[in-house]
Amino acid sequence: MTLPQARTILRKYNTEPFHLRHAETVSGVLGYFARTHDPDREEYWRSVGMLHDTDFELHPDDHCVAGIEILRSEGVPEDMISAALSHGWNMTATPYEPQSVMENILYAIDELTGLIWATALMRPSKSTQDLELSSVKKKFKDKKFAAGCSRDVIKNGAERLGWELDEVINQTILAMRDCEAEVEANA
Repeated sequence: MTLPQARTILRKYNTEPFHLRHAETVSGVLGYFARTHDPDREEYWRSVGMLHDTDFELHPDDHCVAGIEILRSEGVPEDMISAALSHGWNMTATPYEPQSVMENILYAIDELTGLIWATALMRPSKSTQDLELSSVKKKFKDKKFAAGCSRDVIKNGAERLGWELDEVINQTILAMRDCEAEVEANA
């Protein structure tokens, strides 16, 4: 599955700008991490990120479960389906638990990208380019800010990876800086 094919599938089931931007962001962030952890499979990682919320817009109450049949009907390989839908572990009824480094990074950064983007939008620049770890950490502590972004999932994701929370946050900020222009162009 190529990234353009994954993007086409995503857009078949999603039209809301927020969801499209989120998918592009998660795809770009996974691509950034792939360059360090699995450089020969960057497009695979990015495609998984693009597809991870394919079912959310149409099936928010059955998220990560409805996606199984949707993605199968689109010919998405089983390993990619399980990887994409593992991000809902312990939040949805997904049968897939994150196992690989990629799946655990997706699990950790899915909610985190939302928190980082919400923090960036509060800045005059409305960009991650000048966003610092300290700003995100301050907003992380404020449970009312971006309340839909689960801090527990982010912390659990960092623990699953064996990384310090600050490292996950900082690397995700750097990843979002790296892909911000591409996200803007494609969202």
